[in-house]
Amino acid sequence: MTVGSDTRGHAVVVPDPLGTAPGRGAHLHPTTECYELAVRRKAFGRALRVQAGSVPGGLDSTAVGEYVARASEQHEQVTEDREEGWSSSS
Repeated sequence: MTVGSDTRGHAVVVPDPLGTAPGRGAHLHPTTECYELAVRRKAFGRALRVQAGSVPGGLDSTAVGEYVARASEQHEQVTEDREEGWSSSS
């Protein structure tokens, strides 16, 4: 998954799973552990080259956190289904 800036080049942290958004981007493993570590280390600001204090309130990465949480839930459900012998194919 890639995290990038918006279409006008403004620094925002939004999920870009296909990596096609214009502007700078940062790669992130789609796991809650990696997301939480990136937030703690303020890695999004460094990766997007955003000066500290240049964005009022800092970069909001809520959209990425929600995306990662949904992806993790879907992955867990698929894993549980496989362990129970279910298959998505016919």
